[in-house]
Amino acid sequence: MNAPLRVNEALLIAGRAFQPFQCVAWAPQDGNGELNLSVIDRTCNRLLGRNRISRSIYSDPQRLAEILREARQELCQEGFSLAPWQMPE
Repeated sequence: MNAPLRVNEALLIAGRAFQPFQCVAWAPQDGNGELNLSVIDRTCNRLLGRNRISRSIYSDPQRLAEILREARQELCQEGFSLAPWQMPE
């Protein structure tokens, strides 16, 4: 995947990166170009992580993959077990 990503594509990719947990991803309508991610537990009671990703990062598939891998690694270091994931091609 080398073409720049649109926000909807980045939202879908991020949403799948943190399974079995739920990743709520959204782009604010204020036009700032950020993508916001919140990873919550399966009961929707505990926030596990939160990130803001700029357009310059989420539109670049390689940079988005790097940010998602780092966020996954942080969760794993905190003791959370994630399903295997890799960036779609």
